[in-house]
Amino acid sequence: MKKENFVSADDIRSAFSAAMSAMYRKEVPAYGTLLDLVADVNKATLDASPQLRARLEETDSLDRISEERHGAIRLGTAEELSLMRRVFAVMGMFPVGYYDLSSAGVPVHSTAFRPVGDAALKRNPFRVFTSLLRLDLIADEALRDEAARILGKRQIFTPRAVALVEKAEVQGGLGREDADEFVQEVLETFRWHDKANVSAELYNRLHDAHRLIADVVSFKGPHINHLTPRTLDIDAVQRLMPERGIAPKAVVEGPPTRQCPILLRQTSFKALEEQVSFIGADGTWKPGSHTARFGEIEQRGIALTPKGRALYDALLDETRKVVRPAADGSNAAEYEQALQEVFRAFPDDWAEIRTEGLGYFAYSTAPDAKAKKLSDADDIETLIAAGVIRFDPITYEDFLPVSAAGIFQSNLGDDQRQEFVESPNQKRFESDLGASVLNEFEHYARIERESIEAALRATKAIEPVA
Repeated sequence: MKKENFVSADDIRSAFSAAMSAMYRKEVPAYGTLLDLVADVNKATLDASPQLRARLEETDSLDRISEERHGAIRLGTAEELSLMRRVFAVMGMFPVGYYDLSSAGVPVHSTAFRPVGDAALKRNPFRVFTSLLRLDLIADEALRDEAARILGKRQIFTPRAVALVEKAEVQGGLGREDADEFVQEVLETFRWHDKANVSAELYNRLHDAHRLIADVVSFKGPHINHLTPRTLDIDAVQRLMPERGIAPKAVVEGPPTRQCPILLRQTSFKALEEQVSFIGADGTWKPGSHTARFGEIEQRGIALTPKGRALYDALLDETRKVVRPAADGSNAAEYEQALQEVFRAFPDDWAEIRTEGLGYFAYSTAPDAKAKKLSDADDIETLIAAGVIRFDPITYEDFLPVSAAGIFQSNLGDDQRQEFVESPNQKRFESDLGASVLNEFEHYARIERESIEAALRATKAIEPVA
């Protein structure tokens, strides 16, 4: 088959994202309610801010907002992680960043599979936060061995999905018929299964070790546990969720409300208690329940430099020394007030954020650059001051470990924090993955640097007004 007849990775990713959203909407009706609410809030936000609408249109970012989703899955073995990497590669999604969640009481480490090129992100920015269970963090050796045995017997991908991945790798892509089949076959991996692989007794032992361990080990596959639409005003969504019959978590994870959004803010509703069946000693199915799937919403801001991220982490740590948010939400108001006060130390002005080197920006010639052209200027700062070149914040496309852990813990209804020894192991994770993860800071820095170079070239090509 000629390469030009292959379906693009962007189109396969878009088709998969749409199919996943449709499936999850059927499985979790509250997700559909959440989509409707986010759409209403985004429209109201854009109607109230013509300047925001215009800027998003100018930077080709507006169309992606309504299509934007991220999902999350939890895998059990290195083999599952490695094959998942190959599956996502067919969709043009690659591992970015390493996240150690053990430091926040969750026995996994993770990466985010997502598109990395500007054109691919604008086409469809679908991303999946993918976690690998850390069996080595289970203290009970017998339970650890039993979990490994159960995970070792399962196959989370259909044989046809594996065959299509291999075909794509050999020939460099998939034709239309194969691409359509690929989407449907891979979708089966993310589908909910209400019959557990374990007995109720073993489930309870896994659950006592950690709720997430029970979720990963006990079922046929890594059912998608949430899909997250992107909003332009998460505070409005948080406020309006109860009016739509949805109870939000007590506090929004991440930075406080700001004029210039930074990094990532997230909220959610608690995981559903769902009816499942466990294998009985007599081979019959016994009724039970499990909580895993929930709804989440996100608002994305600017990607921060290492300096900016260090300031963010320090301020978040300072806030939590003053008030640590309680799982039951009893001190939510106090926490939010402390967060707002402490984060006054982080500049809330785009020009100041840029000048202090706290965030990454994309540079381009201004719409009226010709009229402002300086005949002999080739310095970026001079051109910015003259209004010839402008800068726009680069959207943060990745995740925050503390926020992810906070979502995990709160939506699962944990009454007490479970502690694990902090043990980041990126080398082991990448070995299991079968590839290195992309360093997010280097990636954003390259995007910024290339935009500066392109803006300067474009400026030199402008003929000054006579």
